[in-house]
Amino acid sequence: MCMAYERKCNCGAGAAAFHFQDNIITEKAIRDLFCPSCAKTVVFDDASMVSDNGWIIRYDMETAQFSANGKIPGDLTPDVLFDGGYCTWNGIYPGDHIDSVRERAEITALAKTSPLEYIKKLKTWAFERMEKLKNEGWRKAQNAA
Repeated sequence: MCMAYERKCNCGAGAAAFHFQDNIITEKAIRDLFCPSCAKTVVFDDASMVSDNGWIIRYDMETAQFSANGKIPGDLTPDVLFDGGYCTWNGIYPGDHIDSVRERAEITALAKTSPLEYIKKLKTWAFERMEKLKNEGWRKAQNAA
């Protein structure tokens, strides 16, 4: 079971949904969230932050260490938290959990009006979407197999 959590960025202009694999880390490990607008004023610290396509997450690494309590192998870093799925976007990017559902619903609607188009779109949607996100620079799309 995994917990999801949504948080507004520091300036309030953006929001992101988070996913916590196996509930090892909690939302308390997220100290700050910066959207591309408010991230412009942030001095990046790789010991506590991760950057993804203009967004920055500042983790409370003490809280993360305490929560992990040896359940995450190796050194616990912001990259491990994010890339390992322990405290990361719910999806590929901050609003992915909403956008992907909407996109799938649009494809599913084709099944009633154009079954052949539906099958064609269904076959190519995931691959084309991931390529688009990779080209846009989203970190999780770069690391996807």
